[in-house]
Amino acid sequence: MEPLVGLSARETVERIAAQLDRSAASADVASYLDQRDALRHLRRRFLVPRMADLPKADLSLVDGSQECIYLAGNSLGLQPERAGTYLMEELDKWAKTGVHGHLGGSRPWAWAENNIEGLMADVVGAKAEEVALMNGLTVNLHLLLLSFYKPTAARHKILLEDQAFPSDHYAVESQIRLRGFDPAGSMLRLAPRPGEHTLRTRDILEEIEREGDSIAVVMLSGVQYYTGQLFDMAAIAEAGQKKGCFVGFDCAHAVGNVELKLHDWGVDFACWCSYKYVNAGAGGLAGAFVHEKHDRDIKPALLGWWGHDLKTRFLMDNEMRLQPGVSGFRLSNQPVLLVCPLQASLEVFKEAGMPALRRKSLLLTGYLEYLIQHHYSEDPARVRVITPSDPRQRGCQLSLCFSVNVGRIHQELEKRGVACDMREPSVLRVAPVPLYNSFGDVHGFVQALGSALRACGAL
Repeated sequence: MEPLVGLSARETVERIAAQLDRSAASADVASYLDQRDALRHLRRRFLVPRMADLPKADLSLVDGSQECIYLAGNSLGLQPERAGTYLMEELDKWAKTGVHGHLGGSRPWAWAENNIEGLMADVVGAKAEEVALMNGLTVNLHLLLLSFYKPTAARHKILLEDQAFPSDHYAVESQIRLRGFDPAGSMLRLAPRPGEHTLRTRDILEEIEREGDSIAVVMLSGVQYYTGQLFDMAAIAEAGQKKGCFVGFDCAHAVGNVELKLHDWGVDFACWCSYKYVNAGAGGLAGAFVHEKHDRDIKPALLGWWGHDLKTRFLMDNEMRLQPGVSGFRLSNQPVLLVCPLQASLEVFKEAGMPALRRKSLLLTGYLEYLIQHHYSEDPARVRVITPSDPRQRGCQLSLCFSVNVGRIHQELEKRGVACDMREPSVLRVAPVPLYNSFGDVHGFVQALGSALRACGAL
């Protein structure tokens, strides 16, 4: 079910409610939307935990046989149904063929990740040769910054958001120190205006214009992990490059969540993890992107065997024939057991397509926002959404702030079979993922939230 042509999510929900002669907050509206959801079958491609299997669910409050309300895909995506099958195939191959598994079977271990990089490229809007699946996100970020961060006395700053994810912050800080500069003067942190939670695009672009001659790298999130804000990556890339800066993004919360066009936007480099919206499991194989325009002018600072051209890699002559672009950044062969769940998930993305997923996401998150406003608009201080209200400036996540202790609310939600994510100091992150979440999940969450607030004495 997509928003009716020309209508917002709010208008769509209210028109359906009027058609059904029901309150817009009725479960019947959620059922109607689910019945007409062209992607609803994708939920069966994932394993949704049962209420009874959640460690903190109170079975006196919920039916343990029912599927939980899983809204934590921004932290850890659900397991793809085929992941276990693919893992067992490789374990079986190892048991039966031993060393021959390096070159044999449907996913030879020596280049298994290469076989699915085209699928990953489709998700991030890149050419297959611009994408490498390797390492973890922070390792890839360090490798990329070693090559793209080339500080000089005049141009030595890295621009990032003030409350960047800690790993990004630490990586940038350590890269600056590694080059002999002081983070106090070289780490340019961009904060929202006083009293605001998110950055205005205009303020980002003005900062780049003002400080650009001293900025070596613009390094922002694609989607900000705490607020859920989707940055205008195309505009930021254009502005940064106009001032002579390299522009890169941590797309951990963007990949698989929003439509990306890293190649068309001219982004210089990007990296991401795969265990959130891409559902590859905890610590899953991460990704890196380097635009093809840098194939010849940007070289890796650190070399490894897997950066060598595959055609001559096994000649063992110790004469490096570096692969162009991001492939040259490869250091060693990747664990096939991490390739398996990632393949299982990417196959579902291929089946669905990012445009269709994004269309559903706009309505699904819009429905969540509508229900929260419906129930709590008379007292916005009790439940406040700090994620941008403009759907073009967010992914599927809404970040909620409360007038009561968020830890207590989170505990009460967990008792009611809700899996969502709390982040200090005061935010509950709720992410209805279009691959596997339903409109019924959203309605059930809002009902559970009301019950949790009552249990906390907030209603």
